[in-house]
Amino acid sequence: MAKKLIVSLSPHVHGGDSVQRNMYGVCVALIPTLLASLIFFGLGAAIVLATSVLSCVFFEWAISRFLLHKEQLTITDGSAVLTGLLLGFNLPSNLPVWIIIIGALVAIGVGKMTFGGLGCNPFNPALVGRVFLLISFPVQMTTWPLPGQLTSYLDAQTGATPLAVMKEAVKTGDTSVLEKLPNAFDMLLGQMGGSLGEVSALAILIGLVYMLMRKIITWHIPVSILLTVLVFSGLLHLYNPAYADPVNTLLSGGLLLGACFMATDYVTSPMTPRGQIIYGIGIGAITVIIRTFGAYPEGMSFAILIMNAFTPLINTYNKPKRYGRVAK
Repeated sequence: MAKKLIVSLSPHVHGGDSVQRNMYGVCVALIPTLLASLIFFGLGAAIVLATSVLSCVFFEWAISRFLLHKEQLTITDGSAVLTGLLLGFNLPSNLPVWIIIIGALVAIGVGKMTFGGLGCNPFNPALVGRVFLLISFPVQMTTWPLPGQLTSYLDAQTGATPLAVMKEAVKTGDTSVLEKLPNAFDMLLGQMGGSLGEVSALAILIGLVYMLMRKIITWHIPVSILLTVLVFSGLLHLYNPAYADPVNTLLSGGLLLGACFMATDYVTSPMTPRGQIIYGIGIGAITVIIRTFGAYPEGMSFAILIMNAFTPLINTYNKPKRYGRVAK
């Protein structure tokens, strides 16, 4: 007796991967950074991160339920939680709750749900929220508490960050200003001022290793970004010692957090390995240019958003060869 042949749409073989697995996998990779932020900033870090995550989840639920009238809600897929974490890691530990809620609304409402939700957004939602807050509330977003004030929140004592010291050295041309920088070991561990997600390079690198081992991301984007920054900052330092050396450049600011956790966003980054390398080189170069010659000490957020806009173009001109088709 002949068996009936059933032909269905692809995919025909499932690899066990899913949105939930990858999103929560990135959240797990952020646990070392979460612990580092709590160790160095205590109460302030807890308030900022909790407010950011809860606000992002709430706004995604509310917009999906009452504005888009979606029957199947997406708040359990982990993407809203991840957006909340990344937004929180881009904020200072003394930022008022009402400003954090505005940032979460912009990140989810404008950066994500306006374009149709997960998979449709052209720009990283967390960075959309962060840049909006930076432009709208520049004073609050650039006031950085010093680490070690575990029970302080709004009344925390503030100080200069390594990026601010580097920018001062560039403006004045005085190389002695760079002596104010923390040593490389302190910067690796996180004993310095800055946003919650930029204080401990070691914690971020642990998360990167975890994601690479779990194959949540590939090496192409983070490695191409870091190598580009290393080369460009090294050349600038050789040209003029007033520019920070490559080690301090790599360990300061949001460079590592952006390279490992935000530039690697599936939706807003190129699909092919070659495209990802081009994308990473662009982010690294723009970051160094903004840090060195721009008005802001940090340029990582702007660099990622700019290259997000080029992602469709990069995908168009880096398509893999179709099987069985003769290349022209």
